Amino acid sequence: MRAVVFNKKLQYIEDYQKPAPATGEALVKVTIAGICNTDYEITKGYMGYKGILGHEFVGIVEDVNSSDKSLIGKRVVAEISWGCDDPDCEWCAVKNYRHCPNRRTLGIWRKDGCFADYVTIPTKVLFEVPDNVTDEQAVFVEPLAAACEISEQLHIQPCQKVLVQGDGKLGLITAMTLNSQNYDVTLVGKHPEKLDLVKSLGIKTILLSNLPDTKYDVVVEATGSVSGFESAMSHTKPRGVLVLKSTVASGKELNLAPIVIDEITVLGSRCGQFRPALRILERHALDFSKLITAVYPVEKSLEAFERNKDKASVKVLIRF
Repeated sequence: MRAVVFNKKLQYIEDYQKPAPATGEALVKVTIAGICNTDYEITKGYMGYKGILGHEFVGIVEDVNSSDKSLIGKRVVAEISWGCDDPDCEWCAVKNYRHCPNRRTLGIWRKDGCFADYVTIPTKVLFEVPDNVTDEQAVFVEPLAAACEISEQLHIQPCQKVLVQGDGKLGLITAMTLNSQNYDVTLVGKHPEKLDLVKSLGIKTILLSNLPDTKYDVVVEATGSVSGFESAMSHTKPRGVLVLKSTVASGKELNLAPIVIDEITVLGSRCGQFRPALRILERHALDFSKLITAVYPVEKSLEAFERNKDKASVKVLIRF
C-alpha cells in the first residue's frame, strides 16, 4: 500500500506492507487525512517516533477481526489512543486509557498512523460518522475533540475572559469551539488573513504586535513555541489558569518564576472525547471549510507536508 513514513527522514513509499487486523481490530480504508503540527514536530524528533505518520482521518471499515461484523461498510473516525486493557491497570479500569502507561497512540507512539491506504484500529475507539457530516468536516473531529477537552477539564465562569494564543489550526479551532460554547474569547496571532477567518463568528481578534498588557482569567497556549509559553505566562492573571494545548520539541530554558509569583495554575490538555465533537458536527454548530488550505492526493504527500510548513497555511489534507 501507499504510505507516508518517517524514519530519520520523511518518505513516501508505494509498497509498504498492508496491515492485518489483530483480534478486536478493524481494517479501515482511509479516504482522507489531515496533517497536524504534531506530525511536523515528530519529523523534528518529538517522541522519537518512527513509522507511518498521521492520526486525523476518515475511512471505511473493510474488515473486522471479531464475531461482531456490524462496523463493516461504516464510515468512521477514531480516537488516537487506547490502553492495554490489563485488568490490573488502574487507568484502563476507570476508562482513562488515554493515560495508560502502556497505551498506543496512532502515528505518535507504538502504532503506525493513518497516512496510508489502510490502518488497523481497535473497534472500541472507532466512531461512526453521521450521514450529514462530510469527510472534509469529519476529518476535523480529533482537533475539535481536543478543543472540547478544555471545558471538560476546566470550569470557565461566564464572567471570565479567555485569551487563545496562536492562529494556527489548533488555535483557530480552539477559539471557534470555545466561542460556540458562549465564552468571552479573544484570539491573538501574527497573520491578519488567518484572524479574518473567525471574525465573522464574532470572535475578537488581536494582532500579536498590537497585544496590550491586558491579563486574562484563562490563557490557552496554542502557538507551539517557547516564546508563546512565555507570552502566555505574562498574560495570565494572578491565580488564573494557563492551558497548554500544543506540543513543543524544544530544549530552550524557561523562567518559570511568574508561575510561582502569580500562583498560576498550569493545565496540560491533550486529547478529547469524540462523541461530543461528532454531535457538534452533526448539528452543524461549526463549519471548518474555511480552514482548509489545500487538499493533495497521497502521491503528492511530501508536497503537502511542505505546504503545511507555510505560515499562510491552516489545514492541509491528504486524499487517498
